[in-house]
Amino acid sequence: MRYGGPIYTVHGLCRALAERGHEVHVFTTNVDGRGISDVPTDKAVELDGVSVRYFPAGPGRRIFRSPVMGRALQKRCRTFDLVHLHSVFLWPTMAAGKVARRWGIPYVMTPRGMLVADLIERKSRLAKRTWISLFERRNIERAAAVHFTSQIEADQMRSLGLRTRRSAVIGNGVDAAEAACAPSADDLEWLQALRQPFVLYLGRVSWKKGLDRLLCAMRRLERATLVVAGNDEDGYQRVLAAIAERHGIAQRVQFIGPVTGTRKWALLRHARMLVLPSYSENFGMVVLEAMAAGCPVVVTSEVGLAEIVNASGAGLVVNGEPDQLAEAMARLDNDANARKTMGDAGRRAAAERFSWTRIAAEMDELYAQCAPADRSA
Repeated sequence: MRYGGPIYTVHGLCRALAERGHEVHVFTTNVDGRGISDVPTDKAVELDGVSVRYFPAGPGRRIFRSPVMGRALQKRCRTFDLVHLHSVFLWPTMAAGKVARRWGIPYVMTPRGMLVADLIERKSRLAKRTWISLFERRNIERAAAVHFTSQIEADQMRSLGLRTRRSAVIGNGVDAAEAACAPSADDLEWLQALRQPFVLYLGRVSWKKGLDRLLCAMRRLERATLVVAGNDEDGYQRVLAAIAERHGIAQRVQFIGPVTGTRKWALLRHARMLVLPSYSENFGMVVLEAMAAGCPVVVTSEVGLAEIVNASGAGLVVNGEPDQLAEAMARLDNDANARKTMGDAGRRAAAERFSWTRIAAEMDELYAQCAPADRSA
């Protein structure tokens, strides 16, 4: 999945809201990296009870600008009871917020972990600071509510001096039945080709994910292989390959590219542990997926789900120092009973606290607080 967890989780939420009886319309673009997705742009497509409309991008493709979407927003926005905007620093969010305010339609904003001071300072600082001043501050401060997926994300955004009328912390959901899906014969054959046993990283191959410190930690796990599954972002895999070579562990690191569907769940169920050592992570969808699959996790304290991992006993939470990360990984690697206990605890927590049915009900309550009584569903 090129753009990471938000695409998956937005659809999961929309599907669960549709199952609750809501009429859900999604406006997005057909941008797919440097290419375009093979989807119709002249009509809506129904996906799991959700009406999805793909719009072609125009000039300003880097920020997903779509004049055709702009015209559709002008025409359709006033017919909606509420608008939910996902992400920031992108043209569709700015345009939809502006139209919603013009028609007096309440809207909810979900920053999706992008309003973090350290990330802003590290990449495109001037452009992002300017965008916040011109658009995002107004979008956020005039939103009926701002939705965060974790308390860490809420605290990080407020450190930027952005105020909200109303806010709520509601996590993402996971489908337990999907997590329990049986692997195919091809999946099992593919798994057997991986060097065993293995520690798993699953997600975008990006600097913010802390893979540099994970590679440093792997020096102390002499028996295990590290499997890195995910889409290479900005050519960062070359940097990591060089780090692995420098540390003398290149033969124990496998970069296998993006993995989805039943193969992803098979990876999670067969991994010794999942490790997410991010420098910044508003939620950590892959951690929740690992929990649902019964895979113990090791995460850094910067991961939004760290508090849940700690409270549920689903894994270990450490700081990002490679030595401490290695110590936690070695502890799990050497203790099969601990791995099973943590895996079982994670599966229970995922089922009890993060089903899409429960998450959609919590979001429904937030929507009811935001939408005027005469417009609510």
